[in-house]
Parts: sequence; structure tokens; C-alpha cells
Amino acid sequence: MSDAPLKSKHKRGALRRDALIQAAAALFWIKGYTGTSLADVAKASDVPLGNLYYYYKTKADLALGVANFFADETRALIESVSEEKTEPRARLKFLVERMRATQGKRLSYGCPIAAACRDFRETAPEASTRAGESFSLLIAFIAEELGKTGRKPSVALLKARHVIADWQGGIALAHGLQQPNVLAETYARMERTLAS
Repeated sequence: MSDAPLKSKHKRGALRRDALIQAAAALFWIKGYTGTSLADVAKASDVPLGNLYYYYKTKADLALGVANFFADETRALIESVSEEKTEPRARLKFLVERMRATQGKRLSYGCPIAAACRDFRETAPEASTRAGESFSLLIAFIAEELGKTGRKPSVALLKARHVIADWQGGIALAHGLQQPNVLAETYARMERTLAS
């Protein structure tokens, strides 16, 4: 007997799960976690509401799926930067370039990871913590690369935290003021900080 129907069913299930996560991530970011219903997610993903409950029993489960998606995307970003460049300073510069490439949507809606950390905290604390791991991953990567340039570990960690705090502050201010130059200045400052 062929495994093809079973594989097809699993593939279809994976596609639906991915569609739900993509839709939820976008809606939670744009409309907010409390402003988004499971029916909104089902409609945006083109997955029937009844089927959504097969994959995610609660909204908190869906929030955790979104948080896992953010952490996976952050890991993928770090891996792609590491594969693209070998020298630590080149990696850090490339990381900032990749972050800069997402500035348009962040100007419009703020940072999706920061929003998830904030919005999930009360009713989906596990998801909030998991979303925050994206920041931890970025800080650890930056600190490790700075360490390779001869920085003491404690100094590298402080500088890495400073860069991520600057990035998040720049996103918040640019979003609040609706001024793209604020974010452009932030990325330039991040590059200078990481190069010094």
C-alpha cells in the first residue's frame, strides 16, 4: 500500500498550519493580539474556523506558534548572515543591512516581536517569553561576533544589548513620529557602534 495519501495529508496539514501562523503573525502585528479573533485568522488564512481548532485549541496556542515562528525566523536570519560572511565585522554589518531591509513595515506598525512580547504577556505568558527569545538570539550572536574581534565578553554583551535597545527604540520612535529618517539614523548608528 502506498504512503502517498498519508504524505499528501501531512503536507496539506503543514501548509494549513503555516498559513494560520502567517495570518496570525500579520494580524497580531497590525490589529493587535486582543483585536484579532480566531475567526479573523481563519478567514485571512483561508482555513475553515473548525479546522483551525484542529491545529490550535486556543488563542494562546496560536500565539505560541507565532512566537516560535519569530524565533525560527531569527535563527534563520543569523544562519544566513553566518553563511554569507565569514569575518565578524562583515557579518555584523550584513546583519544590520538585513534588519534595515524590513524598516518599511516597522515604520508602519512597529516591531512585531516587541508587540508580541507585550501583547501576549497577560494571557499567553509562555508565548511572550518565547517571542522575547528572538532578542536574546540576536544579542548572543552580536556579542559572539564582537568577541571574535577581541572584545572582552562583558563588553561585547553590553554593546550587543545597546545595539538591540537602540534598534528597538529607533523603531518605536520612527513609528510614533512616522518619520523614516529616525530609523535610517538608527541603522547608521548601529553600524558605527558595531564597527568601533
